[in-house]
Amino acid sequence: MDTKQEVILSVRDLEVKFNLRGKVLHAIRGVSLDLYKGESLAIVGESGSGKSVFVKTFMGLLDSNGYVSGGSIEYDGKNLAQYTQDKQWRNIRGGQIAMVLQDPMTSLNPLKTVGKQICEALKLHRNMPKKQMKDAAIEILRDVGIPEPEKRFSQYPHEFSGGMRQRVVIAIAVACNPKILICDEPTTALDVTIQAQILHLLKELKEKYDLTTIYITHDLGVVANVADRIAVMYAGDIVEIGTCEEVFYNPQHPYTWALLSSLPQLGVKGQELFSIKGTPPNLFYHVEGDAFAPRNPQALNIDFKERPPYFEVSPTHKARTWLLDPRAPKVEPPESIRNIRNLKPLLNPDFVKTAAGGASDE
Repeated sequence: MDTKQEVILSVRDLEVKFNLRGKVLHAIRGVSLDLYKGESLAIVGESGSGKSVFVKTFMGLLDSNGYVSGGSIEYDGKNLAQYTQDKQWRNIRGGQIAMVLQDPMTSLNPLKTVGKQICEALKLHRNMPKKQMKDAAIEILRDVGIPEPEKRFSQYPHEFSGGMRQRVVIAIAVACNPKILICDEPTTALDVTIQAQILHLLKELKEKYDLTTIYITHDLGVVANVADRIAVMYAGDIVEIGTCEEVFYNPQHPYTWALLSSLPQLGVKGQELFSIKGTPPNLFYHVEGDAFAPRNPQALNIDFKERPPYFEVSPTHKARTWLLDPRAPKVEPPESIRNIRNLKPLLNPDFVKTAAGGASDE
């Protein structure tokens, strides 16, 4: 990733809190991130790490008890972190930044045809005349791989398979003509073959519609073939970020080691699959030091006392871990991580394309 690339969205020291049962939960803890125009960024981490909450702040979609308590989100000369009213978000949601959610049945209106739902997006965000909308909607359905789009235009969501419904949700998102497309666990409810098809589709649409894409997932394997960069998130913080190759083949944070060790591809026949022991910290309370320290068998004493800064591994790769401090003792990653270069096919760009041709999601 060229670090001189144009920054389309810039987050600085973002803090997000929620009021819950008289207590305050600190969901996002001082996150900074630059999103480059035209890239594919994957944000990965366990459930509850703050991935979805983080990107929802880009569209003002936090639950009513959540709020941005500090920091900035700079987009197109505006600080989105200061937006507090729906009318301020109207030009951003859909038209500038759109989102594909993981469950298409909750995203689609069961009482309206899919064609009408796509036309609503075309009318709202592209101000398209009525007589052009149907032709444009059918063309978009064709772009997302829906067979017989003229016929499908007049059908309802329940007449589509799960994979086809996800394609319809993607069609509605790109119909808005956004600059940034956020894909929040877009393949979670689909089987492996259909996952590959949807990921391949998103790569094609990114090029055709000139999109900047963000993938949210807990599965590093899903994004191996679609991401330019990977940001690893834990307990409301980005603990490591780098190019896809850097994070897969030269990971530096113990949490990234643990996530990668959990990949089925790294399992050894006859042995139990690796699982991360313990649970994430309770974010109702102040987190001391490195949030992952209590689950890290190789934690240093300072990990329990002081939050580590970012240490630069390369101009495109940094990690928030004391292990990178020049004064730290040498700690080797687990054997599975040291051997991960043997899994070079994991990042084979032809993998998704091959799998995508394997079966139909019809």
